[in-house]
Amino acid sequence: MRSELRKILPERLIRDRYIDLVAFASDAGFYHLVPKAVVQPETEEQITLISRLARRHQVPLVFRTGGTSLSGQSITDGILVDLSLHWKKIRIEDDGARVRVQPGITGAMVNAYLKKYKRKIGPDPSSISAAMMGGILSNNASGMCCGVRQNSYHTLRHLRFMLPDGNFFNTENESDYPRFEMACPALFDTLKNIRQDIWADAALFEKIRKKYQTKTTIGYSLNAFIDFEHPLDILAHLLIGAEGTLAFIAEAVMDTVPDYPHKATALLYFPTIAAACQAIRPLGDLGAMMVELMDRASLRAIENLEGMPPIVKTLPNAATALLIEFQENSPERVNRRVQAFLAQAPQLSLLNTPAFTTDPAEQQFLWKVRKGLFPAVGAVRASGTTVVLEDVAFPVEKLGDAIAALQELFRKHRYDNAIIFGHAKDGNIHFVVTQSFNTPDEIERYDAFIREVVDMVLRYEGTLKAEHGTGRNMAPFVETEWGGEAYAIIKRIKNAVDPHGIFNPGVIVNSDPDVHIKNLKHLPAVEDEVDRCIECGYCEHRCPSRDITATPRRRIVLRRALKNLALSGDKRQHRELEKAYRFEGMDSCAVDGLCATACPVDINTGDLIKRLRRENHSPAANKLALVIARRFTAVEWLVRTALLIGTKINGAFGSGTMTGLTKLLRKVVPALPVWPADARPPAKLRTKSSSSSTGKTIVYFPACISRVMGTYTGEKKDILETFASVCAKAGIEMIVPEDVYGSCCGQIFSSKGFQPAYAFTARKVMQQLWNSTRQGALPVVTDVSSCAYTLKTMRSILDEGDKIRFDQLTILDSVDFLHDMVMPTVGARDNRRNIVLHPVCSLEKMKTQDKFIRVAQHFARQVTVPKSAGCCGMAGDRGFLFPQLTQSATQQEAGEVRSSAYDGYYSSTKTCEIALSEAVQANYVSILYLADEMMIPLHNTDSQ
Repeated sequence: MRSELRKILPERLIRDRYIDLVAFASDAGFYHLVPKAVVQPETEEQITLISRLARRHQVPLVFRTGGTSLSGQSITDGILVDLSLHWKKIRIEDDGARVRVQPGITGAMVNAYLKKYKRKIGPDPSSISAAMMGGILSNNASGMCCGVRQNSYHTLRHLRFMLPDGNFFNTENESDYPRFEMACPALFDTLKNIRQDIWADAALFEKIRKKYQTKTTIGYSLNAFIDFEHPLDILAHLLIGAEGTLAFIAEAVMDTVPDYPHKATALLYFPTIAAACQAIRPLGDLGAMMVELMDRASLRAIENLEGMPPIVKTLPNAATALLIEFQENSPERVNRRVQAFLAQAPQLSLLNTPAFTTDPAEQQFLWKVRKGLFPAVGAVRASGTTVVLEDVAFPVEKLGDAIAALQELFRKHRYDNAIIFGHAKDGNIHFVVTQSFNTPDEIERYDAFIREVVDMVLRYEGTLKAEHGTGRNMAPFVETEWGGEAYAIIKRIKNAVDPHGIFNPGVIVNSDPDVHIKNLKHLPAVEDEVDRCIECGYCEHRCPSRDITATPRRRIVLRRALKNLALSGDKRQHRELEKAYRFEGMDSCAVDGLCATACPVDINTGDLIKRLRRENHSPAANKLALVIARRFTAVEWLVRTALLIGTKINGAFGSGTMTGLTKLLRKVVPALPVWPADARPPAKLRTKSSSSSTGKTIVYFPACISRVMGTYTGEKKDILETFASVCAKAGIEMIVPEDVYGSCCGQIFSSKGFQPAYAFTARKVMQQLWNSTRQGALPVVTDVSSCAYTLKTMRSILDEGDKIRFDQLTILDSVDFLHDMVMPTVGARDNRRNIVLHPVCSLEKMKTQDKFIRVAQHFARQVTVPKSAGCCGMAGDRGFLFPQLTQSATQQEAGEVRSSAYDGYYSSTKTCEIALSEAVQANYVSILYLADEMMIPLHNTDSQ
């Protein structure tokens, strides 16, 4: 089969090495299947050929996008079709009223494109930043706000899809309706007959109608037979929630919904779950868009998070919280809703006086906490256990009693740390239990528990799957909920559409009563970062290496696989995987740490990789790095000399000479960096201390990359001269340490895991900063954001005495400096500049991205931050060593930037500016240049 794959796909679209298969064997659920091959097709024609091959070999075919599914529906032991790489197209239509999407774009990115129209897609799952449209449609996603009426099913306008026989249909094309009847007569008749049977059976019709008045994703969307008449429309809507078992979804047109700009959010506390449930109906009647329930156990999991209200720690054991939000088009309308609620609040059994916030940052924090409940619980579980998240729904009037019954089952089956949270307005709750699957007794315990949950849910007229999809976990119980007659229809649909059972077999329709306790993940204890990870996949869209090697989740999956192989004694495969992991897992990791900003439990896989690099260094390598650190003045001189010679060679033989030469030499010496295409002669190092007219004084600590490569194409001043010019125009005294040349923040050693060299450099720079700032009396400013971040976070490597001195330092990035010290005192020239920014990773980690944007807005008329802006993959010098990393990481952002014309391109870290300049083919420069050009000197307050 592998050889046949290579006849229909180019090698670059096939990932079938052992490391690839293991990396894609997991999704966010607790099942594990190793695929035979992973393919990443680019076209519909390729998908058609893959489907034919799978049918010919009777091999399962599964389509996967974000891999955030929780019920085992995006894994396979057949061919896994990864759509996350090439299926990201989006088009806004009808002034934002509709959006056309491919399956590989995230829901959050779609909403980012819709934002300027004040619209969004209806589904709003908590995983929306990582979940992609293919999964959002295939699982009929809903979420916290959309309820039933705005879920994927009800907001679908048109669908283009491919059936297992290779036929494509599009409900947007009128001609496809008669073509469907002619091309697929048996399927057409089956769907038509099923509809007639349902309409002729009043009891079954009413059962279907009633069930879909609340959230349910168990089985297929049988309401399609009630809502639509033509078999093609019925089939298109059956695909929503079909979990890839019936067709490949190639494109969808979605109706969008209003994204109200004004919101008021509050966290309400009640003495019991029953008291909280009694408030749900009144809140819905008052127009609350979101009503999220969190039981005491879930609150306990997050009560120690920085920013959580202190009252949370003091709540009684039976307490429950409701996180509520009102949304409107104007502040006045929001306020009226809040006041209406406050008037009724005394009638509720509240433990606190309601306090609403309209601050977007505070609201974002509250919703991040709510969305992170599932992973947060997973992070504190015992090593070797997994996390099981189930979602059920009940009529709201039965919710309180159903939750009490569920809690009794927790006690009976010894799930002492179980939590309950969910979308209370819809009667939809999630429960989380931590579970080991390492022994038969533990598997039996889970099996007994889940079977009793099924009985309890049906006793309270609930549904076993409200929004997460049936998957493997609830497949044995579809008939239990739906009954024999409806389940027979579900099987008829599967057999009619996919008679060979190729598309995602075993999901939704499965005759094995024990499938929910088979192919379970085995999670060995490895190390802290790995053991805390629940493989949710929230991190993957932030990773710069996601499209070429691995992601944080896959790096952790592979670490677990290595441990399992070691435990099993499989030395051959362990050696193979370990060897491949060196590049896929370690060398290609940018260690930028952005994964931690997306991870609900702050796992920084970059720190893990740095530690692994540190552990893999030989004593000789550490010794050499320490020698370089001790002789950094000489190293800086050598690099400056090399740059000077290299630019002269380029001047004599052509601008691409050095790039071509270093690429050629890398074939012999792989560790040799690639010469940057826009490399310029080194900075002149003429910058001297200056005086002040305002009484403000700073210490300027030019980064080593600025001293060596601080010149820019088309700019007369280097960055050191530009910084001095800004200080002079702002009337700020600038002190340049006499011993600054030959110094370094240590990032080059820290990122590579050379701990002794990093410790030496940190101690040296700490002493320089302490002396030059007059023992912390003056702020120190550096001109590269990544260096500022390294300086700000070097405390842990210092000894106790230096830690005390470090705590007295004020370290500012150039962005902090411009925003806090320059902007308040200088004006900006009147201009019509339209500029684009690249916010570097360090700004996000330092939480100064907003400052960066405000500085740009102060000095330019129109400022754009690309929607796809992210880590460029340079990671200091890593992009010079592995240029394919930056090429991949910048591809999407560069395409977005090239689609428009700008007057200027700005960032705040030299190496990132090099990467974006090459990707966009435009000159990115430091934001300091914009300030220097556009600021009105302090002595001249007239705008020009």
